[in-house]
Amino acid sequence: MRRIGIISGVERELALFLPDVARQPAEGRVDRVEHGGKELFLLCNGIGKVAAATAAATLHARFDVELLLVIGTAGKIGDLPGDLFNIVEAVQADFGAQRAEGLVHYTAGSWPIGPASVSAFRAMPLPGVDLPQTRIATSDLFIECGTHAARVREKLGAMLVDMETAAVAQAAHLLGTPWAAIKATTDSADDGSADNFVVNLDRAARAAAAAAERMIPLL
Repeated sequence: MRRIGIISGVERELALFLPDVARQPAEGRVDRVEHGGKELFLLCNGIGKVAAATAAATLHARFDVELLLVIGTAGKIGDLPGDLFNIVEAVQADFGAQRAEGLVHYTAGSWPIGPASVSAFRAMPLPGVDLPQTRIATSDLFIECGTHAARVREKLGAMLVDMETAAVAQAAHLLGTPWAAIKATTDSADDGSADNFVVNLDRAARAAAAAAERMIPLL
């Protein structure tokens, strides 16, 4: 594997990846950098699922990347120990059918009618990454409500939430390209999450970036 696309939702998350290595403008918003014998293409299109999926499609179409790697931060909604994780499954938390009893979840991209079921998008196994493995739930919501976070955990079995990963995973699935993700947590997706995200952004973003830096030469 030689060409890798790296995606984040927040510019700071990419800025803290290989912060001392010079970058070259590639095309548009994409930067290019070499690391560990790999050619890396870095893109942050902004926050949310459309931005993330567009970043994935851009990197695939313009640079023929062989892996789409999401790095950055997430909210923690489960009791899994630690604050740095290898994401092995991703689901979308805001796709489905809105009914009187609430949101009924379906697999993203499927027909949201009839018996409900959710199948996760599975990540490519990462070499040399000795981190807790978990499922993440992605939506176009920055969650500041512990009740909603608990509902997502109960319905979808996710321990983390973010606004990018499952969108990249779905795009990768449609494009026939492997994906993976490394996420560090900043907050608990509750009423203190906004302040905690700001305070912990640099620490968490650097932790996820450092883990990716160690792993990439092994691909």
